[in-house]
Amino acid sequence: MAVKKRLIIVPILIITAAILIFMALSSSRPTPPRQGVERLPVLVEYTVIEVGPVRFQVPTQGNVMPRFATQLTAEVGGRIHWVSPRFVAGGFFSKGEVLLRIDDFDFRTALEEAKANLARAQAMVAEERARGQVAEAEWRSIQAGEIPELGLRRPQLASELANLQSAQARLAQAERNLERTEIKAPFNGVLQSRNVNLGQFIPANANIGSFFGTDVAEIRVALSEFDLALLPAIEPGAAVDTFPTAILKAEVAGESRQWQGHLIRTEGVIDADSRVTYAVIAVEDPYNLAEDADRSALPFGRFVRMQLQGIEVNDLVELPRYAVTSNQQVWVITPERTLELRDVEIFRRDRNAVYIRSGLAAGELVMLTQLENPLNGLRVRIPGEENPHATADGE
Repeated sequence: MAVKKRLIIVPILIITAAILIFMALSSSRPTPPRQGVERLPVLVEYTVIEVGPVRFQVPTQGNVMPRFATQLTAEVGGRIHWVSPRFVAGGFFSKGEVLLRIDDFDFRTALEEAKANLARAQAMVAEERARGQVAEAEWRSIQAGEIPELGLRRPQLASELANLQSAQARLAQAERNLERTEIKAPFNGVLQSRNVNLGQFIPANANIGSFFGTDVAEIRVALSEFDLALLPAIEPGAAVDTFPTAILKAEVAGESRQWQGHLIRTEGVIDADSRVTYAVIAVEDPYNLAEDADRSALPFGRFVRMQLQGIEVNDLVELPRYAVTSNQQVWVITPERTLELRDVEIFRRDRNAVYIRSGLAAGELVMLTQLENPLNGLRVRIPGEENPHATADGE
């Protein structure tokens, strides 16, 4: 029994002794030095402030329309017996070119009749003058003294002179009506639509089609008060080339096309509903009939976007729109590489940029990176610069 107890106690004592020896050795080993984990300031993008002049462009848009648009009307009635081969929608005509002709037989007959009536009236005037001379000679042979007007046949002569004037007027009217049987283009233009055809009988004042002038196209655009303040003044009577330039752009068949025009006038009245002023952009030869190889046609009805060349303003800072907060503030990176929230005065905002009048100095750094929770005094680092302000946990 005593032997069994010894057999159980001996292993326990050995294990206990081993544990004590291990603990003693562990407590005597020196503790390794504690090293902190380096935490770097956040890396941010930036831009260097430059103060200088900025030439503004005013964006706007509108539809291309003709300066002159008219409804062609027949001034005399009759049957159409000839039409131009280009008398179709989209046909181009020069000023004075014949579009169609109305049968002129009746008008030529009327002209010949008017000529005959004029000749008859001229003969009657000549006859009445001769009669007056004969009457005056007879009166003087019979008695001396004042001869009455009726005796000299002057009333009859006046009547025949009036008939002569009437005959001349009817001849002029007949000649004019004969000319009106040819309907001509009132200016250089394109036929937008036609309402009559060959062989059709049309009355006087019939509408034969719509005609658009092709010398100049116009785009009516809306401008705010601030937009107008950024545009140079338009001097009345000045050459068109001196007016503010407009660069027009549009997508045509998947390709970007560009044209040049000029701001020629403003309508001078503020719209009561939208509170904007409308201006007019003019483009010379929109259909490129002069065949300039460097440009394409700008058809009426096309929607275009444009940039109006404005005035130059000095001492402004241009920043990306996202770099300025909604409270008109920016994050400045100080020389110590900490953030500082700065109030600025904004001169103008556009689609992509903000122009600042005051609050920033040339050479300062403005943070462009959009941090989730930036704070005043937060340390940052910038690309290409070693960080001298790294901190360690446990310092």
